[in-house]
Order: sequence, then structure tokens, then C-alpha cells
Amino acid sequence: MWDKLFPPKPIALANGKVVLQKRSRVPLIVLILIVCTVASARFTGFSFQVLWKRMHEFFTLFRAMIPPDWGSLADIWQPLLDTIKMSLLGSMIGALLALPVAVAASANIVQSRAIVAVSKTVLSLLRTLPTLVSALIATFVFGLGPMAGTVAIMLFTIAYVGKLLYEQIENVDMGAFEAMESIGMTRIEAFRFAIIPQVLPGYISTSLYCFEGNVRYAAILGYVGAGGIGLLINEGLGWRDYPAVGMIILVLIVTVTIIESVSEHFRRKLI
Repeated sequence: MWDKLFPPKPIALANGKVVLQKRSRVPLIVLILIVCTVASARFTGFSFQVLWKRMHEFFTLFRAMIPPDWGSLADIWQPLLDTIKMSLLGSMIGALLALPVAVAASANIVQSRAIVAVSKTVLSLLRTLPTLVSALIATFVFGLGPMAGTVAIMLFTIAYVGKLLYEQIENVDMGAFEAMESIGMTRIEAFRFAIIPQVLPGYISTSLYCFEGNVRYAAILGYVGAGGIGLLINEGLGWRDYPAVGMIILVLIVTVTIIESVSEHFRRKLI
């Protein structure tokens, strides 16, 4: 049936022979995606009609936030600083811990398959755990406050940076590493002088990019009691104090924009 719908295209070669071009699988893939999309829409109850009718509610909520309540600005600074501090601390600790985990997950550096498999499994498990769930678990362990948010961000950073870093390590040029081992260096010494210089710019760039995202993630961790500015957003929405929420969002947008600009400047220096 597939051959009848999409028959192979004959191609004439320079020597006079005619061959059949390999059939493209794009139509089949598109068909599967369409079927999966329709099935997902039915399963979730998604409706474009409802979306079109209720879309104006988003703009109604945004209009309620304008103008923002400038009088609430004084109450925002401390939670905002808590958000930035736990994002920075969690990102720094997570990026540092991601380095040994990434090395242990690199099959071209570590010879033990068991260690590589366990390390990759740990990173996969951490990636599948949402940050909000990590923060919720951390609140039960460490109590309410920024400590739980810092731990959640640290775990996410380990998973994110560790995954990208071990992929970079496994794709480096191993010629220098093998040459240094052949002249008597240990694997640790060869890794330090041959591999780290190759992956260091990408490692720092990935860590900076992760820090940018962590500031945004930390803004919503207050919903599970992890402290920071998310707690104010939750309270503002709960009390229908939309002008105050608008002020919080405005301050958060400005803060994230500044952090992204500074981070992008340093990432360009690494290229």
C-alpha cells in the first residue's frame, strides 16, 4: 500500500542505467505526527473553540496589573534578593558538583562501564524530576525557606550542566589525551591538561546560561514554600492584588534582563 501511495522515483544515471530512488519517510512521519496530535487533543480535551473564546481573559488579567502598584516596591527587594542569592548559590554548587559527575559519565575517560552507567542514570533521574517537585521534597527535608529552593536549583543544575558537559567530553579530540598518557602521565593529569582546556569554555557558558534560567525558575518556587519572590506572587494572586503582582513581574523582568545581558557578555568573551 505504501508503494502505491508513494512509488519510488526512477533516476537515470550517467551510464544509462535506471535506479529507483529510496522512498522518503517524511510523509509517513508527518502522518504519524498528525495522528498523535489528534489523539492527544482528544485525550486532554483540548479545544481551539474554547481557546478562542477564553483567550481574552489573559488580557483582562494583564490589564488589571496596569498600572503596577509602586507602593509595594519596598516589600519586593528582600524576596528578590533571596531569589537571586539562592539562584546564584544553587547554580555555583550545582555546576561544581556537575563536573565530577560528568567525568564519571564519560565513556572515553572512565574505563568502568558500571560507573559510567550509574552516573548517566543518576543524571537522567535528576533531569526527569521537575524543579517544583525537588523543591517540594526539599521543604520536607530542610523546612520552608530559601534553603529548600537552593537545594532544588542545585539538583537541577547538576542534571543540566552534567548532561551537556559529559556529551562535550565524549566528543573531544582524544589525540592529546592519549599522547600525554603515552609519555607517562596519569589519566587525571592527562585529563587536566588535554581535556579541560577543550571543554572549559563550553562548561562555563553552559553554567552561565543555566544560572539565567534558574533565576526564572526560582521565581515560582515560592508556590511550594521554597522562599523568594514566588511567595509574594502567590500571595498577590491569592488576594487578587493584581497591581502588586504587576509590580513584582515588572521588577522580575528588569532583573532577568540585566542578568541575561551580563551573562551574554561573558559568554561572547568565551567564544
